[in-house]
Amino acid sequence: MSRPFVTVSRSRSEAVQFRAILAATYPVFLVAAVLQRLRPGSTAPAGPRRSVFGEARAMALSAIPFAFMG
Repeated sequence: MSRPFVTVSRSRSEAVQFRAILAATYPVFLVAAVLQRLRPGSTAPAGPRRSVFGEARAMALSAIPFAFMG
């Protein structure tokens, strides 16, 4: 009977870890997104352009899952 409780607790723990890693890495990706925008000759991606904050969030969300692999 304690198995579902352990699963929920582990899931919450992983969610907290994910948010902590997101909070720690977001500023790094924000700086990267700003520098990418300011770089002369940078090509705009096809499709709608996101804000710098949206780009930083997308970069962080695509990189963070690698921390949970293994």
